[in-house]
Amino acid sequence: MTRHLRVDEPIHDSPLDQMAQGVLGQPLNRLEGPLKVSGRATYAAESRPRGMAYGVLVQAAIPAGKVLGIEDAPGAIAVIQDKRMIRYAAQGLAEEGPKAGPEEVEYMGQAIALVVADSLEAARHAAQNLKIRYDVQDVPVDPTAVVPELPPKKQSSTGDLDKAMQQAPFSVDAVWHTPTHAAAAMEPHAAIAEWDGDSVTIRAGLQMLSSNRKQMADALGIRPKKLRLLAPYVGGGFGSKLGINAEAVAAAIAARELGRPVQVVMTRQQVFDLAHRRSETRQRIRLACDHEGRLTGIGHEALVSNLPGSDFSEPVTQATPFTYAAAHRQIVHAVARIHRSCAGSVRAPGEAVGVTVFECALDELAEAADIDPVALRLRNIPTVEPDTERPFSSHKLAEALHEGAERFNWSERRPPRQRVEGEWFIGMGMATAVRVNQLVEARAKVTLGPDGRAIVETDMTDIGTGTYTILGQIAAEALGLPQERVEVRLGDTDFPPATGSGGSFGAASSGTSVYLACEEVRQQIAKAMGCEAVDLTLQNGLARAGNVEKPLSDVIQSPLVGEGYVEPGKTEKSVRQATWGSHWAEVAVNRWTGEVRVRRMLGLFSCGRILNEKTARSQCLGGMVFGMGIALTEALEHDPRDGHAVTRDLGEYHIPCHADVPHLEVHFVPERDPYVGPLQAKGIGELSICGSGAAILNAIHNACGIRVRDLPATPDKIIAALDP
Repeated sequence: MTRHLRVDEPIHDSPLDQMAQGVLGQPLNRLEGPLKVSGRATYAAESRPRGMAYGVLVQAAIPAGKVLGIEDAPGAIAVIQDKRMIRYAAQGLAEEGPKAGPEEVEYMGQAIALVVADSLEAARHAAQNLKIRYDVQDVPVDPTAVVPELPPKKQSSTGDLDKAMQQAPFSVDAVWHTPTHAAAAMEPHAAIAEWDGDSVTIRAGLQMLSSNRKQMADALGIRPKKLRLLAPYVGGGFGSKLGINAEAVAAAIAARELGRPVQVVMTRQQVFDLAHRRSETRQRIRLACDHEGRLTGIGHEALVSNLPGSDFSEPVTQATPFTYAAAHRQIVHAVARIHRSCAGSVRAPGEAVGVTVFECALDELAEAADIDPVALRLRNIPTVEPDTERPFSSHKLAEALHEGAERFNWSERRPPRQRVEGEWFIGMGMATAVRVNQLVEARAKVTLGPDGRAIVETDMTDIGTGTYTILGQIAAEALGLPQERVEVRLGDTDFPPATGSGGSFGAASSGTSVYLACEEVRQQIAKAMGCEAVDLTLQNGLARAGNVEKPLSDVIQSPLVGEGYVEPGKTEKSVRQATWGSHWAEVAVNRWTGEVRVRRMLGLFSCGRILNEKTARSQCLGGMVFGMGIALTEALEHDPRDGHAVTRDLGEYHIPCHADVPHLEVHFVPERDPYVGPLQAKGIGELSICGSGAAILNAIHNACGIRVRDLPATPDKIIAALDP
């Protein structure tokens, strides 16, 4: 039986609070941790089916135009051109259909063919020596050199912002630039495809198997039931593996044509070219406030880019409408159609760069109005969502600000250039953390055997976030079992379809489906015990009802199976759902070199029920480091002549390394959100990015008096503005 929940009403009393096992929320180690650290967890490129051939993607050497011909190279089994391996609409969503034919090129670096050989070396050699003839077209590659589109649904205006800016005693009107970002996940994109008659199995690094299955089936022209996707372990994704990409489609096409398994693994450079990027942004922020520091005007204009015909555009202003209150507001969202690689979701799309810039602007306004940055934010927290006047499902920003200021000793902060240690200026900065929250449709299956062991099955993926562990904890809590008696099986489309890993909605959504499946099993146990489910207690493999206590092995004669299905309901629109927090940073800026060293950081986050304190904290630590990269090091640069990515490996695209990261402290603001279902849990991983970089940038200004509006804040930009 399937237990179905549509979240139409808030659930204030969570049944999970009445469970007796006491495992949920505990900082347990990852179930799959020993496999990963010992090298026994098999990733996409690590299986070796018999007779496997190797494919290497061939990339376009022109910014746009047509491929007139490709000559076969010695040593290759096949050179395959097929429009299905070419770029699809936003984020690899194949159901929208290919945007280019097999001979068309839309950007430099695009996959245009696959070379297959008996060894990787032979395939690589053949691919490097292909002779390709092109017809080159002149196309725009600079987002500032074209007239941008203004999608009507992404513009909004309330009141008269221009008038508010003119009349305000204090205001800020400035422009920031953020560069292109790459997901840069540890595991390169890889796939192995193997056909059995008219059915195909593809092992790949993918984040969202249920939707990926539909996309891949559409690309291959087969029914989804004829396709099995396997992704039990994924070495990071950060959005780059949300949809299908060239490697998986090419491997499947080649395997079918050649009648043998084919592996395609991208090089690191190809990942930077072919996995979608976060768009660069130009953001103009206008802020106005009165003498008391109450905002009277908010303006956020964003220019982003993508390929012609792509629906996705970086939702830079996503959190701006509801984070702070102001009577006069304006949102402008512009999209430049240029021929760079496809733009799509990279971790915390929108807020990662939008909140970062907005929180820097708010710091400037605080300085202009001579108001403490924390006090300015506290004075402008709305009681309801501005414009719509919807209530918030929960709101803990004020608590995060107050507690953060106390824990970080914010009262010790001094004016710029007032704290000096040798040749280092020392400064402190802070920022709000905010991110939208959502619940997504998900299914799961739970089987409880007579031996008192449970199996959880769902096609949900674990991309390093701890999914195996938290789903196991939910099942263990609901069924009254020790954690080691729960087996979690993920990453297989033979299992019930889940949300996948993305948007920070995976844990709450898939976790709810697992809980519902367990509730169905509990109902069956209660029936066997002759009691109502509400009167049943399960703990350590024992079932209790009234004065009767039995081992589960005595209650269960054959496996009990429950399925859970959750979907969003009325609460999706009746309230504004969001997660909240605050970031705090202390930095040192060298007066002679412009070098920035982050000395300490603190993050406080409010994101509903914490399902596992250890994995949750790990997610927050990673997000804070992600913000460090945005602020100080990360930039995927493009050649202004042809648009190709220049800094396309981890030697040139600088992510924070171990030596860059100081002591990071994470705390959770207690919260339960009844509007998101019985788990009362919300997203966490992306929240910890949003505003992290702003705290660092604001600390740089507090240290040395310099505002860097062209990110990242590299030493050359700081030293150019320093006046020793």
